[in-house]
Amino acid sequence: MKENVLVQRNIFLAFFQQLRPKQWTKNLLVFAALIFSIKQATLQMGIQAFICFLLFSIVSGCVYILNDFMDIEADRQHPTKRYRPMASGALNPYVAITLGAVLLIGSLVGAYVLNPLMSLVLGIYFVMNVAYSVRLKHVVIVDILIIAAGFVLRALAGGLVIQVAITPWFLLCTLLLSLFLAINKRRHELLLLKANKGSHRKVLDSYSEGLLDQLSTIVTSATIVTYAMFTFNSGQTVHLMWTIPFVIYGVFRYLYLVHIEDKGGEPDKVLLEDTHILITVFLYTITVLVVLLKF
Repeated sequence: MKENVLVQRNIFLAFFQQLRPKQWTKNLLVFAALIFSIKQATLQMGIQAFICFLLFSIVSGCVYILNDFMDIEADRQHPTKRYRPMASGALNPYVAITLGAVLLIGSLVGAYVLNPLMSLVLGIYFVMNVAYSVRLKHVVIVDILIIAAGFVLRALAGGLVIQVAITPWFLLCTLLLSLFLAINKRRHELLLLKANKGSHRKVLDSYSEGLLDQLSTIVTSATIVTYAMFTFNSGQTVHLMWTIPFVIYGVFRYLYLVHIEDKGGEPDKVLLEDTHILITVFLYTITVLVVLLKF
């Protein structure tokens, strides 16, 4: 009896790990619309945004399940991904797929009850990521665009669920920043795997360090300029311009970590572990709140 309970607990723990809760920080983007609408914010809007965060976290977890299910053999060749639950053998792949399907259906139904349009966005997000897992992750350039599109959908859902308009400038900032992270993630993978790069991720054979550095340079410049334009065209106070230095420092710090300390393979991990970026994000958030509430 005790052995059965222990087995069930181990399966539950492995399944929870398979949902990759450490990467749920990506879904915090759904709160952006709430933060930039802080003057109109209510408790109900906060609850709706939180539910949106949970739903995206669950659905993104389902995407990870499908992705890892399809990449089991490739992940077993990766120096770190071979420890993931399915790749390591700690979780039965078919049990994971079944539980994931149940969670996905429940999340889409919950999203529809909350806001039909949000359910549509969540559905598009899942379908897009399925296409990514099946084919598009092997298509050079398109693979990083799909990753970036996922962040745009998160930002859009955050606005829809609290019924706040999202400006094109904000969506463009989201697109460019997520492209910046995706490009540098590919660069990290390319250098980490080196000669064995294609055995884990086939698309890496189509990239080179020089190409990714060029793409990073273009996107970095565009991200900073676009954010600067957003602060003046967001429909809020122009005093948002005081947050520009934090964005510049954060981007530069991330580039430092990628090029000097060989990090960037897991953006969520960098966000949580690098003290400089953590402080920058904290100061940025506080400054945005103070500016929006005061002006």
